[in-house]
Amino acid sequence: MNTGDVLWIALLFLALQPMLRQRMLVATRRRLIRQLERRRGSRVIGLVHRQELMSVLGFPLARFINIEDSEEVLRAVQLTDADVPIDLILHTPGGLVLAAEQIAHALVAHRARVTVFVPHYAMSGGTLLALAADEIVMAPHAVLGPLDPQVGQLPAASIVKAVGRKEAKDIDDQTFILADVAEKALAQVHDCVVRVLVGNGWETARAAAVAKALTEGRWTHDYPITVDEARALGLKVTVDMPPEVYEFMRLFPQPGARRPSVEYVEAPYPAPHRAGDGRPR
Repeated sequence: MNTGDVLWIALLFLALQPMLRQRMLVATRRRLIRQLERRRGSRVIGLVHRQELMSVLGFPLARFINIEDSEEVLRAVQLTDADVPIDLILHTPGGLVLAAEQIAHALVAHRARVTVFVPHYAMSGGTLLALAADEIVMAPHAVLGPLDPQVGQLPAASIVKAVGRKEAKDIDDQTFILADVAEKALAQVHDCVVRVLVGNGWETARAAAVAKALTEGRWTHDYPITVDEARALGLKVTVDMPPEVYEFMRLFPQPGARRPSVEYVEAPYPAPHRAGDGRPR
């Protein structure tokens, strides 16, 4: 074998390495899903959005809930017997309202118990999916987010408020149309949240109060709703996160970088034994 052959083999190996690594990650994720399913007697669905690199070009590509996601989740729900619980591992910045609504209604309609696991964050449309669950399991420092709709790049609630402060003669037709769309978006998302919660067994008045808090624009769209705040809203939130969920999330690596931005010794650090605390030293 000459030097040219060795060079071509090396280049081929380097070209195939990302694909082989991805296949290994997928296989490992599947094994972990099956492990969690056997332990909990459930169907486990992962809906995870990480920033990824576009193939070949290597540009960062943001991920969010889209129609393809809704099609796949709906298919997974349809393949699950009505008496088999569903566990949804959720990590997302949100996405299309249509796709999130479709998934939420499918989860509400499922007869068996539905649990949503939020190891890090489930913002915007992700929060709507969490509301569709019988139980939300959040990591102690995980967060949900408001459901106030956005019209273009602007919060619908802010558009309505800004227009309401002006005289009609000072508002152009395009702004009037924008405000009309914003009002409709607010009403539609509010009603959707109410339907999801009522379908999940909530009283209508209580569901409407929660929907109002999440959609009226009292917070910015990226406001982090903590475990305590979610509970204060009346959501059924626990923090008993299975270790398999954390391990599952580790199998979705962010795009590679020349230098990691976070470094630490990956091992448990027990508290030191101090003199006089009644414990053996």
